[in-house]
Amino acid sequence: MRIRQTTPHESLSGMQHVLDAISQVVVGKDDVIRLCLAALMANGHVLLEDVPGVGKTRLVRALAKSLQCQFKRIQFTPDLLPSDVTGTEIYNRKTEQFEFRKGPIFAQIVLADEINRTSPRTQSALLEALEEHTVSCDGVTHELPSPFFVLATQNPIEYEGTYTLPEAQLDRFLMKLTLGYPTPEEERCVLMQGLSGLGIDAIEPVVGSPEIAQWRRAVAEVTVDESIYDYLVELITKTRNHPKVYLGVSPRGGVALAKVAQAFALLEGRSFVIPDDIKRLLVPVLGHRLILHPKAQLQGLNAAMVIAQIAGETPVPVAAMRR
Repeated sequence: MRIRQTTPHESLSGMQHVLDAISQVVVGKDDVIRLCLAALMANGHVLLEDVPGVGKTRLVRALAKSLQCQFKRIQFTPDLLPSDVTGTEIYNRKTEQFEFRKGPIFAQIVLADEINRTSPRTQSALLEALEEHTVSCDGVTHELPSPFFVLATQNPIEYEGTYTLPEAQLDRFLMKLTLGYPTPEEERCVLMQGLSGLGIDAIEPVVGSPEIAQWRRAVAEVTVDESIYDYLVELITKTRNHPKVYLGVSPRGGVALAKVAQAFALLEGRSFVIPDDIKRLLVPVLGHRLILHPKAQLQGLNAAMVIAQIAGETPVPVAAMRR
């Protein structure tokens, strides 16, 4: 049976329902919510880094509640073992055989809460799951469910009891986002919500796995002009040659940027990518993939500043802007 392709207009309707549902309980973070949804549509994962208490976990739980998907939460602690995440072989006395008991990573939406509070050994257990959507145990590979979407939260590394995520693991997150403190008007709404008792339970699931699969098919149909590809390559190449950068963006980072640009264009109601999509996503997608020289860090520079400089020096393709 032939599956009818979802048009951008039909896809946008379902996406807007999800955005509206989350906005009921997450105030003033519409931009971050849209980027999280774009990551889901692009089949990627998101790392949320910010100080405690700004709503990272609330945002993830609200997104999971709006999607009719299996959800599990992993609370990362210093004593957590890799098998506590992925699962392990258990001996069954009745069958006299070892059976694989799945860990909490076997879910469609996974909240990896405070991921940088666990040891590097346990963090590395996520590498295969994030990239290949599989878990290997005793030589047997187990497929993770579809869709598989991980939203990890972490506190800044300056806080006690945290570990720096390895570069290899950071590279497997499609985007790294921050929420920031609310404005006075937004904080007033947060206070009113807290006193009124409005919580995550107020959200009703609005879409499920079939709709997410349709979104992903629609994302794949979004057109990327040749000039956009040239623009992407020039930007990425400049990150590798920049005098302030020790390690530039990997090819995986370039692919990630192209994919999420397609998803973001669809969220905006377009069937094609424009340069503004790329420029909007540069810091969320590439910022955590850059490693600056120590001298640049001592000068007060960060990845966002370097990316802004590169973007400002790179000509925007005119042909793509006229579409």
